[in-house]
Amino acid sequence: MALVLGIDGGGTGCRAALADAAGRILGLAEAGPANINTDVDGAAANIMAATRAALARVADAPDPAALTAVLGLAGGTIRPAVARLTALLPFSRIRVVNDGITAARGALGDGDGIMAAIGTGSVYAVQRGGALRQLGGRGFLMGDEGSGAVLGRALLAAAMRAADGFRPMTPLLAAILHEHGGHEGIIGFGNTARPGDFARLAPRVVDGDDPAARAIFDAAVAGLDADIAILQQGARLPVVLTGGLGPAYARRLEGRWPLHPPRGSGLEGAVAMAVALAAGEG
Repeated sequence: MALVLGIDGGGTGCRAALADAAGRILGLAEAGPANINTDVDGAAANIMAATRAALARVADAPDPAALTAVLGLAGGTIRPAVARLTALLPFSRIRVVNDGITAARGALGDGDGIMAAIGTGSVYAVQRGGALRQLGGRGFLMGDEGSGAVLGRALLAAAMRAADGFRPMTPLLAAILHEHGGHEGIIGFGNTARPGDFARLAPRVVDGDDPAARAIFDAAVAGLDADIAILQQGARLPVVLTGGLGPAYARRLEGRWPLHPPRGSGLEGAVAMAVALAAGEG
C-alpha cells in the first residue's frame, strides 16, 4: 500500500499523519519539537519518532524509506538546515517547507485566498491559481507584525514611555511598571525574555479596555488591515485568520473583508501537499 506522510512541526512539538493516495488519514502520532532553526538533529529524531509511531497504527505499513513526505517545519526556509535534515531522513521523496506554507494549504485548501496566522509570531500566505506564496514573518526581532510577542513588547515599551512622561499613564501601564519593578526590571526582562514570554502579555492588550491597550491593538489592527489590502491587489479574496490571536483580529475586521474559517489544519495541509507530490504535482 502506497502511503504518504505529512509532518507539522514547531518549537513545542511535531505531529505526523500517514495517509493513502486519496489523502485519507490512516495513522496519527505526536513527538517532541521539530524546529530546524534551533536543532536539526533533535528535529530529525522527533520526526522519525512520530513517523514510526504513526506507522505502528497502520496494518501492513511500509518501511519509512518507501514514504513520500512533506514536512512543514519552523525554520523550513533555512536552506542549510533543510539540506542537513534531508540527509538525515530516509524518505523516498521529501519536500521541506516552512510551517506557514502547510498551515496556509490546510486553511485555504485548493482555493484562492489569503491567510494570516497570528499567534506568538505572525506570517502571511497568499494562494492564487494554485500558486502558494508566503510573506512576512521574519521573526520577533525583524518582523512578526501584530503577533503576541510584538504586542507584549509594545505594552512594555508604552509603560516605560509613560513613566518618562512621554504618554499618559493608565492603570494598565502603571500595573505593568509595578509588576516588573520599573524601568530596570522591564529592561532586565527584555534582555533574557523569549518571544513566548512577551506574548504572555498579549491578552492584556487584546482583551482589555485600558486606553493604552486599545491604542496598541488599534494600531495592530490597522496594520493588518493595510497589509491585507495590499495582498488583495484590488480583489476580494477570502481571508482566513488563524493562530491564537486570529479570532481577536477577526472580530475587529468583520465586515471589512470576506472572512472565512480555516478549511483544515497545518497537518492536513502537509498531507494534501504530500499527496500532490506523490502524484507528481508537487
